[in-house]
Amino acid sequence: MPLDPELLAILVCPESKQPVVRAGAEVLDRLNAAVDGGGARTRAGDPVTDPVGEGLLREDGRILYPVRDGIPIMLIDESIDVSAL
Repeated sequence: MPLDPELLAILVCPESKQPVVRAGAEVLDRLNAAVDGGGARTRAGDPVTDPVGEGLLREDGRILYPVRDGIPIMLIDESIDVSAL
């Protein structure tokens, strides 16, 4: 289920208050390669074990919030630092 554009327009990172945008294929491919290799972790330190099909990327490009079943998971502990991948 795609994310509602009106919802996307009002969402911001709960930590920095920066706007978020849909993550592009390049970011998701890089992240999923890390997931496959066992090297992706949430910011809480938990391993990411399932592929990420959709995500919201913070404006600075560092932090990704996963979208599951059309619902953005805007929790800091569930976010993924993609800048190091």
